[in-house]
Amino acid sequence: MGIIFGAFGAHALKKIFSEEQLKNFETGVKYQMYHALLLILIGLHPQVFALYSNTLFYCLCSGIILFSFSIYGLCISSALNKKMRILGPLTPLGGILLLFAWILIIFNSLN
Repeated sequence: MGIIFGAFGAHALKKIFSEEQLKNFETGVKYQMYHALLLILIGLHPQVFALYSNTLFYCLCSGIILFSFSIYGLCISSALNKKMRILGPLTPLGGILLLFAWILIIFNSLN
């Protein structure tokens, strides 16, 4: 999905987005891709991440959805002059979940 959103932003939305909106949208895509790759890594090595695997999975998936998809929604709605302000608080919440996932990975590696 990150590749689809990245291509969509780079081609279709480039015409309606300002430079700032395009940059923000790209940030959402980058974070989605980074954490999707992390999910793949965790799936390929479940024994390494066994200690917190369920919590880690839910934090990453929820964090990706709340962080990246709220950015997508904010950018698109802003470009259409119908900014959905309710999405604004979801972005930092998603970021906190992603940060918590990384903390779990650090704790897991220390054990």
